[in-house]
Amino acid sequence: MKIPRFLAAARAIPALVALLVTAAGHAEVATVRAEMRVLGAAVQAEATVEAVHQSTLAAQVPGRIVALAVDAGERVRKGQVLVRIDPAEAAAALAAAEAGVVQAETARINAKADYERARSLVARRFLSESALDSARARHQAAEAQLDAARAARAQSQAASAYTTVTSPLDGVVAERHIEHGEMAQPGRSLLTVYDPAQMRAVADLAPERLALLGTPLRQVRVDLGGGRMVDAAAVTVLPAADARTHTVRVRIDLPAGIEGVLPGSFARVDFGAAGGSGTVLIPAAAVLRRGELSAVYVADGEGGFRLRQVRPGRLDQGSGMIEVLSGLEGNETLALDPVQAGIQVRAGSAAR
Repeated sequence: MKIPRFLAAARAIPALVALLVTAAGHAEVATVRAEMRVLGAAVQAEATVEAVHQSTLAAQVPGRIVALAVDAGERVRKGQVLVRIDPAEAAAALAAAEAGVVQAETARINAKADYERARSLVARRFLSESALDSARARHQAAEAQLDAARAARAQSQAASAYTTVTSPLDGVVAERHIEHGEMAQPGRSLLTVYDPAQMRAVADLAPERLALLGTPLRQVRVDLGGGRMVDAAAVTVLPAADARTHTVRVRIDLPAGIEGVLPGSFARVDFGAAGGSGTVLIPAAAVLRRGELSAVYVADGEGGFRLRQVRPGRLDQGSGMIEVLSGLEGNETLALDPVQAGIQVRAGSAAR
């Protein structure tokens, strides 16, 4: 008996579906290891990122800016010339100081000659002792004036060197505070330079919140935004509270060499109290939710997976990890994609 074509096609559909499920079941499913971490009475605080090494370069001599070699965002090397100030005024001051030294030396020579002459005349009783005392005083004053002139010359020489501003570190120019051609005055900021290799987050905590965490501070993590959560390299609690805000500043050093972190950017710090209880953490993507039920696919050690119900807890928005309050011990291997793992399980059941 000949089977109609549409009926044959209909009978072939279940076989085709089984074939597709079997093929999908052979796809490799990514796995992840459940983690056991110590979590305590967590305290969250808003923080600001800053550079550990940052310098704001200021002018030390007056003058017009004649060269500005860098702009904000450019990398600089230690010792690199960044700004040049017109040296004309510093050169004039140095010339005046040199002239002052010559004048003081001449005055000292004359005063010394007068003093020696007075001593000779006193010895021959042609001059009184009081006149000798006056000559001695004038000689000593001339010596002091020469010392002052030499100090002024040294100061002018140092000021001449201040017309060239160099970078104190290897880093990046964060901000330029002056334009080419403007007048620089002593104390006016020119450039801000920071080292991006060493950054830290700074948070202010009330003393009572800090007391909840105990000492030393452990399990400190920094949420840098965009899903980036890093462990603190070091934590420093300043030993005094701010008299205005009554808060204690905490510095959290970020891991060395972290990229894409800018000074002044926002961060969130998670503090965990020492001696907390052990909690199982898994990626939130590994949890399969069906209504009020939550489950994960646990590797059975034979290349397959078994569905296990769990009770989830808090979700860490920064890292994407979720607490498991029950259902896991912390040493299981889980399917990172529960949908794909479910297809594999159904394919294995269909094959049997």
